[in-house]
Amino acid sequence: MTSDSNLPASHPSNVRMDRILSPDHPLCREDVVWMLEYIKKKVADEDPALRDLSQPRLLKNFHYFAEASMLLIRRKHYSEQEATRLRQCLIEASYGLK
Repeated sequence: MTSDSNLPASHPSNVRMDRILSPDHPLCREDVVWMLEYIKKKVADEDPALRDLSQPRLLKNFHYFAEASMLLIRRKHYSEQEATRLRQCLIEASYGLK
């Protein structure tokens, strides 16, 4: 089984991640849910890219995954500042997957 993190940047998952994480893209709830599900699947599948990360980095990824999840639970709509914070959490939570 091939990992998305080993696929070219033009792979649909990588294209979607790039779009969601771009500061020019208006972040929506569906994007956040997709990113969290994507990260969760990569962890469950024991993606080889994650094996190269140090334990402190993995803990940091988890911290930001949990923070993004809580932000998602608390709000239906986001101010620009909240969307920026949420996007930064997604960037940190997905570290190492691209």
